[in-house]
Amino acid sequence: MPSHSPKHRSREREARRLESLLQSRGLGLLQQRAGSEGPGAGAGPQQQQPPPSPRHREAAPGLRRDSASASASEDGRMKLNPSLLGIALRSLLAVDLWLSKRLGVCATDDSPWGSARPIMKLIEVSGHGIPWLAGTVYCLAQSDSPAGQEVLLNLLLALILDLVLVGVVKSLVRRRRPTHNKMDMFATFSVDRYSFPSGHATRAAMGGRFFLNHLVLAVPLRILVVLWVCIVGLSRVMLGRHNVTDVLCGFIMGYLQFSLVEYMWLSSNNLQTFLRLCGLK
Repeated sequence: MPSHSPKHRSREREARRLESLLQSRGLGLLQQRAGSEGPGAGAGPQQQQPPPSPRHREAAPGLRRDSASASASEDGRMKLNPSLLGIALRSLLAVDLWLSKRLGVCATDDSPWGSARPIMKLIEVSGHGIPWLAGTVYCLAQSDSPAGQEVLLNLLLALILDLVLVGVVKSLVRRRRPTHNKMDMFATFSVDRYSFPSGHATRAAMGGRFFLNHLVLAVPLRILVVLWVCIVGLSRVMLGRHNVTDVLCGFIMGYLQFSLVEYMWLSSNNLQTFLRLCGLK
């Protein structure tokens, strides 16, 4: 085959140059159009995201369930770990029940000190509310001294206040009496089936403070009053009527009741008005 002439070779070079020029211009126009239409315009219509698979749909509830179970297990651990206050209260209750049972040596006739039970029941009557109320009303009716009437009337109001407060607290707390108690108490009422606080202890503490503050007593008599208060409280535990904490809280309550009576003290003028209203004078 004959070789190409110089003229033919020059035409081929011009054709290649023209073809490369057209290709470069076409590529520039395409880039310019893509820049004017924004990114992604030449990528065709936007494809929609495929719906989540059932595994993905169950992932979020699963996480919620895991977090809920984790919080529930944490709450369970918190409930299983009692507080220090709860442990202390349960320990105190256990010691109270154990000590009360050990001290209930006169609870029944077969108890170790069962022979002393009649004496303990006599002490029980000395701290009962009915003898106190009856004796105070009788002394008030027989008294002619305004000062004596004032003291006796305030004692009567203090005894009524004691009965009301003890009855309310017993109805609210509803603590049962010790299991070793024998229900042969003197003149009981509906609230007397409950144990907390001890009404005998409140009455003894309040009456003891009342006598020591408003009666002129010699030193031996003052000592006897204090001993009587302590013996009344001890007899409640020995007879099995109350637990130790019932008596201790009863002493505290009776001590505070006297302070309330002193704050609400009824003077002589108010006493005369009260007696006239009641027809006693």
